[in-house]
Amino acid sequence: MKGKNQPKIGHHHAIGANPPKIDNIGGTLLRIRRYMTEQKITFTLVMVAILISSSLSLLGPYLLGLTVDLVIESYQLETLMGMIGVLFAVYLFHSIFLWLQNYWMIGIAQHAVQFMRSHLFSHMQLLPVPFFQKTPQGELMSRLTNDIENVSRTLNTAVVQFFTSLLTIIGTVVIMLWLSPVLTLLTLTIVPIMYFGMKWITRRTGPYFKKQQRDLGEMNGYVEEMFSGQLIIKMFSKEEDVIHEFEGKNKDLRQSGYYAQVYTGFIPKLMNMLNNASFAIIVGAGGLLALNGFVSIGGIVTFTTYSRQFTRPLNDLANQFNMILSAVAGAERVFQVIDEKEEQEDDQSAKAVDGIRGEITFENVDFSYEEEQTTLSNIHFTVEAGQTVALVGPTGAGKTTIISLLSRFYDPDSGRILMDGIDMKEISRDNLRSQMGVVLQDATMFNTTIRENIRYGRLDASDADVEKAAKSARAHDFITRLPGGYDTVLDSDGKGVSHGQRQLLSIARAMIADPSFLILDEATSSIDTVTEMKINAGLAELMKGRTSFVIAHRLHTIGSADLILVMQDGKIIEKGNHRSLMEKEGQYASLILAQSTDNTG
Repeated sequence: MKGKNQPKIGHHHAIGANPPKIDNIGGTLLRIRRYMTEQKITFTLVMVAILISSSLSLLGPYLLGLTVDLVIESYQLETLMGMIGVLFAVYLFHSIFLWLQNYWMIGIAQHAVQFMRSHLFSHMQLLPVPFFQKTPQGELMSRLTNDIENVSRTLNTAVVQFFTSLLTIIGTVVIMLWLSPVLTLLTLTIVPIMYFGMKWITRRTGPYFKKQQRDLGEMNGYVEEMFSGQLIIKMFSKEEDVIHEFEGKNKDLRQSGYYAQVYTGFIPKLMNMLNNASFAIIVGAGGLLALNGFVSIGGIVTFTTYSRQFTRPLNDLANQFNMILSAVAGAERVFQVIDEKEEQEDDQSAKAVDGIRGEITFENVDFSYEEEQTTLSNIHFTVEAGQTVALVGPTGAGKTTIISLLSRFYDPDSGRILMDGIDMKEISRDNLRSQMGVVLQDATMFNTTIRENIRYGRLDASDADVEKAAKSARAHDFITRLPGGYDTVLDSDGKGVSHGQRQLLSIARAMIADPSFLILDEATSSIDTVTEMKINAGLAELMKGRTSFVIAHRLHTIGSADLILVMQDGKIIEKGNHRSLMEKEGQYASLILAQSTDNTG
């Protein structure tokens, strides 16, 4: 539910705006860290295990050098075997704690990613409808899957490796200074070279990782769109165009991924070169010190091991930093959606109104989607409870906008919309929509049984209620002829039944919800005559005693409407019933005549 168990994180960014550069890694990582708050005890255990394993890894080289010196001095097999036993125990426990820290961290990472994924998905349910109208579905899918999985991979490995490497570096430098300040200073000469080399590389990898994630999201969105539009693509023979456009997006993804990985690949090469240079310096200088008695042979063995142990975690840190950059790029895309503003909350005075009758009044309503571009202007009409209103007019006239205002996807810029004499702003959205039935041109079905698709209108409906609704919607006959009857599982998007049959199921779904008023985007468009008769019969049953708003495409279907609103350029230019408008011989009569001519022609 809104506001519960969700971290309050960050500021608002608009999807589609220029994405921010990765210049706030710490802030983004802190946001990721907040998803791990429920695992504080386990995270503490991970830190303890890292501390122990790092300490044991630091102890190993010291014991190795000590073993060399003791064996050289005593030449005793017992001494050698004893020290080997101690070394074996040190590295055994080191491996055990390595396994524990990774085991615990994977659990923490998966829990945090589960929380992040749930937060993103639940937040998406609270976003306003316009957000989904302007954002490609594939783009949202990419953020919910690819980007979060990117964060998951980093949390699984990079966190443990980062802290392990950091502790190892600090411990190694301390011990090296204790063993030989001179050799330590020689070892540290590579650090400035390493720093500037890493700075040069990471300054280039960050933007490429960001672009790689963005290109991946765009390609996924394009693929999803093309898959859903295969019928249109084939009908217009656009296969070659689609392939060419996909190749362009695929090429963009290849290029951004290529440069991200190329620059990342410089890191191990640079580190290996510096590592070998450091090793050569230590061996040469250490040999001279040993010849002059400043350090023992075992000390040289210890120091060379520590020098290797110093550069290796630096190499690991560099690689982890690039993993973190990639994760930050994915996390920022996730947080962009999470930071989108939720649907505007109801006013504090908003209340639940049960048993809405459906008396609706638009009082001088103005509305604009964008400033300086009026969509609706001075809309004024009244509908009595139980009446049917038909909205007629060309595309862009404002018909769908009126439906959007009725559904409270938006509120008017000025004027009022009254429901049973109450300003709709004073009625809670959830309460209003729970008493609204909707039947659209394209009926949405879910990948479940026909029974559950109908029951979606009222989840507590019994099987008997489902069948009763199906009979009233004229859907029962075709359902019973299916091999599985009401238990037939529909494919994604309702594939498995015809378009007309999906409309009948949609009517049954609305009927079982028993709404107070209806919104109908005429369901008979592109339907054969026989099916249209069944759908009209089902709609007539559904509309009995209910206020209904119908977006009319086939004008011959609205002859019995109580009120017809003829719209053009966001204004109502004519209103009345069919008879009065035909007698007026205005725009409505012209539309009827034009459509009749088209049908007979």
